[in-house]
Amino acid sequence: MSAHNTQVALEAPPAQPQMATTRDRIAGFAAGVASGATKLFVGHPFDTVKIRCQVEGGHGRFKGPIDCLINTVKQEGPRALYKGASIPLVGWAVMDAVQLGSLSNYRLLLQGNDKSHKLGHFEHGLAGLGAGWTVALVATPVEIIKMRLQTQYATGSERKYRGPIDVARYLTRQYGPLGIWHGLAATMSQRSFFFFLWGSYDVYSEWLRSCRVISSFPYMAKAGSSKALEGRPVSEKLVNFLAGGLAANTFWCLCYPVDVVKNRFMTQGDENPIPFRKMFRHVYLTEGLSGFFRGFVPTFIRAFPTNASAIFVWESTVRLIKNGGRE
Repeated sequence: MSAHNTQVALEAPPAQPQMATTRDRIAGFAAGVASGATKLFVGHPFDTVKIRCQVEGGHGRFKGPIDCLINTVKQEGPRALYKGASIPLVGWAVMDAVQLGSLSNYRLLLQGNDKSHKLGHFEHGLAGLGAGWTVALVATPVEIIKMRLQTQYATGSERKYRGPIDVARYLTRQYGPLGIWHGLAATMSQRSFFFFLWGSYDVYSEWLRSCRVISSFPYMAKAGSSKALEGRPVSEKLVNFLAGGLAANTFWCLCYPVDVVKNRFMTQGDENPIPFRKMFRHVYLTEGLSGFFRGFVPTFIRAFPTNASAIFVWESTVRLIKNGGRE
């Protein structure tokens, strides 16, 4: 065999692009159910305090988040912190299935036919934007029903709504067959900030993977050894947890004023309502800039543990499904 032919024989065949499988496409949806259930268990009490502070504003019945928490428990009992939880019990599982499943598929779409292609930060942000707009279709009914129950303070026969179905019936009578989607544009505006949630998640993940954990104190290392100082890479599970929490805090810092306006719009009285685009001006004129940050503290505190846990569960479940039951 000639030298030329020998060289050809030794050359490796070109790498074939890894195509996305059906398992890859459904993994995100299935893992989203687990994520949504985690989010409800960890975060709903914080969410109730946040919604009540946002809707009541600076001239309402609460002086702040702590006062809201104490008075809610005192006046209505600890179970009041889970008011409206029956809707997100199912709704958040469905919402996270739709959000995270569509996120996975938008990522695959941006990768094209090659699953091994690494997306950039901006592409991850675009996938997040698409997922945000997609999940808004599911989130709007869940959130408007949940919030109207959370902001109902009357008890017994004085209640306006007896439960989730009663809220849905009222909205349908008030706004027509699509009444439970009242506020869809507002929800899509708020969910547009998922660009920053998932874009920053990729940034934080990349940074955390580059970090090293010091495994022991330098003086414990053997003489002449640098292993203690070199450390070891951060585990992927810890990366998922920390990046998820940091990305959630980034998201809420950026989108919170829009979230306040959205929630005010969706829970206001149905006689002479203020349009969403004019609600920004209304909040500013009645409460000033501070009005856009009512309830921010419980939201910020809630964001890290709730979303860190949810994203950790999602990423872990996706890996489990894709690897056929093996982590």
